[in-house]
Parts: sequence; C-alpha cells; structure tokens
Amino acid sequence: MGVRKGLFALLIIMAGLLLYLLPPGTLSLSALKHSQAEFAHWHAQQPVLAIVVFFGCYFLTAAFSIPGATLLTLLGGAIFGLVQGTVLVALAATSGATAAMLISRYLLRDWVQRRFSRTMEKVNQGIQRDGGHYLFALRLAPVFPFVLVNLLMGLTPMGVIRYAAISLLGMLPAIMVYINTGRQLSQLQSLGDILSPGMMLMFALLGLLPLAARWLARQTAP
Repeated sequence: MGVRKGLFALLIIMAGLLLYLLPPGTLSLSALKHSQAEFAHWHAQQPVLAIVVFFGCYFLTAAFSIPGATLLTLLGGAIFGLVQGTVLVALAATSGATAAMLISRYLLRDWVQRRFSRTMEKVNQGIQRDGGHYLFALRLAPVFPFVLVNLLMGLTPMGVIRYAAISLLGMLPAIMVYINTGRQLSQLQSLGDILSPGMMLMFALLGLLPLAARWLARQTAP
C-alpha cells in the first residue's frame, strides 16, 4: 500500500503544479475568447502540432481531473470545426476519462472494497447486471460531474473497454453541442448559455430510457 500512497501523492502534486503554473485567468471564458485568434493562427501555421498539443492538454485535463475541459471543448469547436473538433474532443475525453478511472481503480479500489465490503458487494452486483445502462445515463446527463463518474466507476469491476465505449457514446451528444457552440465562441457571454435547462432535462431523460426499459422488461417477465 506504500507504493500506492506514494503514487497518489505524486499525482496530487502534479495536478497542483499544473494548476499553479497556469497564468491567472487562464481557465476563464474571457481569456479563451481573448486568445482565440492566436490559437487559430497557430493552427493555421502548424496544424499537426496544434492537434497533438490540444489532444495532449485535453487528455491530461481529463485524466488528472483538472478544471477546464469545458473551455477546451469550446476551443476545439472554435479552432478545428464541428467534425474534426468533435473527433478530437471525443477521443481525448474518452481516453482521459478511462485513464482517470484506472488511476482510481489502482489507487483506491482495494481499500474501498475492504473498508465497505458489504456495500460494495451490492454495488458490484448492480454494476455487473445494469452497469452499462447506469454509466450511459450518467454520461448523457451533463448535470452529473464528469470527475465523479470516473472515480466511482474505478471502484467497480466494469471492464476498461466497455467503460471507454459506453463513455464515448454517452458523452458524444453533449460534446457535439459544446463543439458547435464553440464555433460562435466570440458571441458567447456565459457558459450557462450553452445548455438550457430544457436541453439538460432532455439529455437526462434520454439517458434514463435504457434503465426504464430494462426495469420494465424485468417487471413484465413471466
């Protein structure tokens, strides 16, 4: 357990350093809008390098649960457009979320399983039975914290490939909304303007449909 504690401390330090080294105001909509032209110029001059750097930054942001993924998604739409931006963000977000889940699993899973064995036994059974549907619903509803999903699913026995595939499908609709909004970044006044309450409710209901269908099938089964 000493090695795991050391790795956990190292990850915390790395995340803290990344946040500390960022210039003040970097993680804000106004700073992003101010730098949009500079980013666009850099992409026009060195498109491959811009793609690699953007993907790497997004991956690290997601993997280490650093604030700023929403802003990076908007930037992806502003710089790379709808199609390329969606592909880049979807792949970076999925791989980063999977890395975060594996970090949680490696550092915390054994301790949590022992400490809360009775509770986790029920959770594990539920995940094995309906885990894919729950994960899809959580990913599709933007109101549920992205970071918390990674942490909680890392404590369960869900397979890595299954986790990545379902996360990709669940996050894709919201990613496309943010990417499309990012194409009009200069006109955006607030992050709260992106997803209206009605749209968030629609995503939540859409995510609940598989769970409702599965519950209904069990209730009507002979």
